[in-house]
Amino acid sequence: MDTQFVTFADSASQPAGRGEQDAVLLDAYSNTVVAVAKKVSPSVVQIKVSGQANGQSGVDLQRRRQGRGNDSGGTGSGFIISTDGYIITNNHVVAGASKIEVALPARNDEPSRDYEATLIGRDPATDIAVIKIYADGLKAIRFADSKQVQVGQIAIAIGNPYGFQYSLTAGVVSALGRTLRSESGRLIDDVIQTDAALNPGNSGGPLVNGNGDVIGVNTAVILPAQGLCFAVSSNLAAFVAGKLIMHGRVRRGYLGIAGQLINLTERIKQYNQLTTKTGVIVSSIEADGVAGNSQLKQGDIIVGFNEQPISTMDDLHRLLTDDTIGQRTKLAVLRENRQLTILVTPGELN
Repeated sequence: MDTQFVTFADSASQPAGRGEQDAVLLDAYSNTVVAVAKKVSPSVVQIKVSGQANGQSGVDLQRRRQGRGNDSGGTGSGFIISTDGYIITNNHVVAGASKIEVALPARNDEPSRDYEATLIGRDPATDIAVIKIYADGLKAIRFADSKQVQVGQIAIAIGNPYGFQYSLTAGVVSALGRTLRSESGRLIDDVIQTDAALNPGNSGGPLVNGNGDVIGVNTAVILPAQGLCFAVSSNLAAFVAGKLIMHGRVRRGYLGIAGQLINLTERIKQYNQLTTKTGVIVSSIEADGVAGNSQLKQGDIIVGFNEQPISTMDDLHRLLTDDTIGQRTKLAVLRENRQLTILVTPGELN
């Protein structure tokens, strides 16, 4: 019996030259990642903290929520955003630290350089912090417009997992517009989801695109879910960093109330021509505080703020920006099942 062998090139489903095409594409991808690594790595730093009481660096949300702490400190990542030494990292990397040290990457034949850093400001609501070092010859990384990010594009994470300096992982943007609950209880909006692997120590490092520009700040991973990693969008990170550098904190409005979610009946919705299915019922009011809320009553159901619908406390948090502080604002509430408009003056959240 004669035996004949058929190669893939002879198959109608595998035309000759396909292997060479795949090799070219793979090489182009590799060249992109290599170029990004060379461009970005000089701007990525390792952060070492000591005396930390509020948790150490890490990206496992479950362990963070269980109050994980480590008095001896830990390590994390950050990246240089200005030539005069401003560095972005995560709030949970530096929170509670008595001492912050930054290791700059080695360059040419010189070893890595260590500097003590000053905490400029941190924002638990977005898990962003800014620190500063005083050093020469720094290379800053550039922000991309995160609104232009698309699902499927290359996403490259650079950081210091488990204390090993300058490790790189590559993947794609797997989803956009996610929300993530911060340690302060507020929702972080416009979070980028990626499958670029993150490990403890990657926190605060940059997530960059194929041009080496920052599209996000790596912040969290859910360990039981394979390949679910999250980054605070570059637009939000840049906004918060600017506020921290200018003021040392991010100012937010405050109504001086405690509230909880409540479902609205179809009858109440139709009678008051509401588009939301839920509202926020006021359970307590801080009288004579920093907020002007004297027209509010316990039991009122908030359904609108400054002409914007309100269905959850997160909606209120999102709209209580620094622009609302000290400004008389319309608040739509249901009182005895009827909608009315009252005026409040948000104070500043300390």
